[in-house]
Amino acid sequence: MSDSIILPPGDWPVMQPGWVWLCGAGPGDPGLLTLHALNALRQADVIVHDALVDARILDWANPDAERLYAGKRGGKPSAKQKDISHQLIHLAKAGKKVLRLKGGDPFVFGRGGEEGQTLVQHAIPIRIIPGISAGIGGLAYAGIPVTHRDVNQAVTFVTGHDRTGGRTGVDWASVAKGSGVIVIYMGMKHLADIATDLIGAGRGPDEPVAIVAQATLPDQQVLETTLATCASDAAASGIGAPAVICVGRAALLRQALDWQSLAMGHPARNADPLGLGRPAEDG
Repeated sequence: MSDSIILPPGDWPVMQPGWVWLCGAGPGDPGLLTLHALNALRQADVIVHDALVDARILDWANPDAERLYAGKRGGKPSAKQKDISHQLIHLAKAGKKVLRLKGGDPFVFGRGGEEGQTLVQHAIPIRIIPGISAGIGGLAYAGIPVTHRDVNQAVTFVTGHDRTGGRTGVDWASVAKGSGVIVIYMGMKHLADIATDLIGAGRGPDEPVAIVAQATLPDQQVLETTLATCASDAAASGIGAPAVICVGRAALLRQALDWQSLAMGHPARNADPLGLGRPAEDG
């Protein structure tokens, strides 16, 4: 545990034995961890963490805490959800102070609702600690705002697969018509089919798409492409999961708002990527 990271004075919640705190660790960058999450890390006896929790975050934990890996990665050997939930129940009933640490936000495609409900059904007290979701924070690190007055008045967050691993649980035709910007989690496996469905439902083949892999981390990759070519471009580039996909004109704003490149002294590629011909504040 790093002594350089100090919680400011305050009435911080105390983790009690037999409790499970369901906590979001954010999209990756340790600096995006919340203070409540840091407080939980300092107190937990056991940390049950996902694959996408950065190791540097775990370095801030109580040094005596037991760390249990419960990662779920598509196409790779993974813990079953039922087994993870039962493990949390067993640890809590053993009187442990349990931190369930999940990437992003536990309630945004993170199965936190399922785990929390199971714990409540077994009379295990819980606390929920939200985290920054990759669909917002990860895109922000790529310079892509999910809302912009000149682009969209709504944004749709959708998973690229349902609980069976397929796509039948998502009405892609309705998603295509639902909002100007679509943010897709866990969509790389079915990207070609998703793009075909969206185009078939009326989205333009030339609509901008941005794929952000390893979002917020030092090895972050961003692929700027179009709906018609995103699957082939992704295959050619080698970009892969974990990634978040943004479909819509908001992806163009990276040309102006790629703040990481700007910080390195590179000029913006296009200060007016939407072609408005006026300062943004004049909208």
